[in-house]
Amino acid sequence: MAELVRNKQVILKDFVSGFPKETDMYMTESSIELKVPKGSNGVLLKNLYLSCDPYMRPRMTYIEGSYVESFKPGLPISGYGVAKVLDSENPEFSKGDLVWGMTGWEEYSLITAPYLFKIQHTDVPLSYYTGILGMPGMTAYVGFYEVCSAKHGECVFISAASGAVGQLVGQFAKLLGCYVVGSAGSKDKVDLLKNKFGFDEAFNYKEEADLNAALKRYFPEGIDVYFENVGGKTLDAVLPNMKIRGRIAACGMISQYNLDKPEGVHNLMYLVSKRLRMEGFIVLDHYHLYPKFLEMIIPHIKEGKLVYVEDMAEGLESAPAALIGLFSGQNVGKQVVAVAPE
Repeated sequence: MAELVRNKQVILKDFVSGFPKETDMYMTESSIELKVPKGSNGVLLKNLYLSCDPYMRPRMTYIEGSYVESFKPGLPISGYGVAKVLDSENPEFSKGDLVWGMTGWEEYSLITAPYLFKIQHTDVPLSYYTGILGMPGMTAYVGFYEVCSAKHGECVFISAASGAVGQLVGQFAKLLGCYVVGSAGSKDKVDLLKNKFGFDEAFNYKEEADLNAALKRYFPEGIDVYFENVGGKTLDAVLPNMKIRGRIAACGMISQYNLDKPEGVHNLMYLVSKRLRMEGFIVLDHYHLYPKFLEMIIPHIKEGKLVYVEDMAEGLESAPAALIGLFSGQNVGKQVVAVAPE
């Protein structure tokens, strides 16, 4: 008889309109057998860390034809996490393996169609696989190197620059010998960008009455590469400040996620007049590059050439507040939830 244990879970109450609240989610407790059903091809995970990511906000709303499935009201929400395999009926995973990938917001998850990567490098913090060595790291890598094809000496602007993805894009750009400016939403985050991540300049967008003028101040000759995390007014101000044949990687648009009616962008004609290339991308399409990415990034981490800041919330019960905090800029760095001791 398999052991039966309690399993705390974070449940979505109902689809969300406008700005999400902690009360849109609730904690419950069920029980789970610590055994995978025979022949199911599944794995049973003990979740160690969960990742809070902006893309999870659209999943709280029903969106037809989205690239990622909406959460289902009444069921645990899901997202990227780091976990230990407790039992497996899947030939690719064995008991004791450490993995990262899609899991449930709960203490234990039975995953019947695993979308998981086995963790090979355990001489770095395991929580890094929710960030620098996981989906955000891959997102930064793909957007900067593959989509933007950035080159030595170019001028790079990053919005939401202190977040999980932005902090890495800036450091990749510095390693490539670029001039790098980031925007963020507080003095502390601006200090972090300049003093910890090595950005050449950074500014608090909330203190700039005229974003267009701010960008002209930092990029008198224009922007070669814009890494887009924000959308709305920021994108509108960036377009006239791009150089001819500049490139924009559209990674996310967090300023729009909680609006019932998204803001318009008025300066799109600059895409034509400046011959700009703006490309949206989804990291899911690029995971075949993960081995190449690890080969590049692991030595940089070990040599101290890349630094990574995490904002760690303790316990599954802190997860709803941690997720909601993303949308008002509460987190400093990558928001992680520690579920269980390693």
